[in-house]
Amino acid sequence: MANQLTKQDAIDLLEEYNKDEFHLKHAYIVAGVMRYFAEELGYANDADFWEIVGLLHDLDFELYPDEHCIKVQDIMKERDLDEKLIHAVASHGYAITVDIEPTHEMEKVLYATDELTGLIGAVALMRPSKSVQDLELKSVRKKYKSSNFAAGCSREVIERGADMLGWELGDLITKTILAMRTCE
Repeated sequence: MANQLTKQDAIDLLEEYNKDEFHLKHAYIVAGVMRYFAEELGYANDADFWEIVGLLHDLDFELYPDEHCIKVQDIMKERDLDEKLIHAVASHGYAITVDIEPTHEMEKVLYATDELTGLIGAVALMRPSKSVQDLELKSVRKKYKSSNFAAGCSREVIERGADMLGWELGDLITKTILAMRTCE
């Protein structure tokens, strides 16, 4: 039987492979966003799992950026982790580095919000408050249109994620801002 991770196990694993403050902060933000969406979308009983997926989604990125979403599968299989966890984490690289398609709503949320949290965070840093607490959709939309702003945050991936979920882009951005407010 596959090993089940606790949140602390996931944090320990994350910190084993990631030392950079930026990557750690991103993992914690995405974890909080995933927990928020689990509760909002009717998966409260699975919120711990959604959060762990968020924590570990970029587990391999710092050490293996050229094998992102590929190396993580090996790392997790070596530890006999649940296949559901491995699929969820790897699927956020769909059509980028892997052909593992997000199938569960949770995987689609991760796919849609991973890049978006980075873009929203960058917009927030431009504000006097440096916070998402007073951030509104129109501010994000304005910066979203500028391809030079937060250029590393793929608009194509964000839009593909919104399509996977069947959500309008504005709704995805608004919901992600609300999610980020809960974990700032």
